[in-house]
Amino acid sequence: MSAARRRLLAGLTLWPLLARGSGLDDTLADLQSRWHPRLAWRPDPGWRAAALATARRLILQPGDDGGAFATQWLTEEDRVTHTARSLTLRGALGDRVPALYLGPKGEGPHPAVLLLHDHGARFDIGKEKLIRPLAAAPAATHEAAGAWAQRYFGGRFVGDTLVEAGFAVLAVDALGWGERSRTGFAKDDQQALANHLMQLGHSWAGLIASDDVRAHRWLRERPEVDSRRVAVLGFSMGAFRAWQLAAVCGEVSACIAAHWMCTREGLLRAGEHTLQGQSAFSMAHAGLAAELDHPDIAALIAPRPLMLFGSPQDPLFPWDAVQAAWARLGRAWPAGPGFSTHVTAGGHRFDRMQQAAAADWLTALP
Repeated sequence: MSAARRRLLAGLTLWPLLARGSGLDDTLADLQSRWHPRLAWRPDPGWRAAALATARRLILQPGDDGGAFATQWLTEEDRVTHTARSLTLRGALGDRVPALYLGPKGEGPHPAVLLLHDHGARFDIGKEKLIRPLAAAPAATHEAAGAWAQRYFGGRFVGDTLVEAGFAVLAVDALGWGERSRTGFAKDDQQALANHLMQLGHSWAGLIASDDVRAHRWLRERPEVDSRRVAVLGFSMGAFRAWQLAAVCGEVSACIAAHWMCTREGLLRAGEHTLQGQSAFSMAHAGLAAELDHPDIAALIAPRPLMLFGSPQDPLFPWDAVQAAWARLGRAWPAGPGFSTHVTAGGHRFDRMQQAAAADWLTALP
């Protein structure tokens, strides 16, 4: 047998091994090793305009068309130092968005804060996770809200902390939570909701972001509110919503994001929470990861004030990836108090001490 024929036969013998398809894990690992966002933060002047346009295009779907809110006031309750009111306002889809509003007594204009609730795999309450329900709310709502405040907020509603510090406060139900959910809606229903919206040409995450933009505009347009001082604050998924909103909406005066800031790499590690269950559907924007990492998006807030909280004991966010995100963000701010990070004990919670620090920080801003 000739040498050429022996080489040919040897090659044919190896062909099944050479032609074997890549396994799923191999493909994902290869993609991740080659992943680099096209618009990663850089200090040159051209970055901001390109990154902001891209973020708005991919996040705000459908966005805010500037339409009227057609506000409907429902119930009012005197709480001695302030007034609590329930209402609905028109959302990005034209549907009615339920909300709770806390208004300080006394002459305005008052600074204000839009509060953005978490995910928590609990859908029967949304805005009530942050603002104490009105007395007329169902007993089940009071029980659920009280238990949530005890579990994550040291028994103190964040809305109470802020309104007692002199801020007007608004919280709305994101689509899928509270009055915008349905009886029995559970974590395993999220894929069906996200797919239903996708098949109708919409994005669940994009609708949540668009409603947040409209809620902030509603708050800015209140006659008793100082439109130049309307901040955002969120915990967990609410923190994600907060820095996302502040990034794409230049009218946000300041942002507090408690316990949700991490690099994408950190959240794509085996076993991390974004790869389990279905919660990621409410925060995933198609095409965005190819352009911007999480800290790249939040860098669009600079030089406006940003305060971040994180905990080494938080099981949802690898601490090294949190620190990496904070370090990258810090480069986007000039030296000074505009960028503030706070390491907390106790894991994934925004307790009374953290709330007090956040309220003091907001109060001290010019």
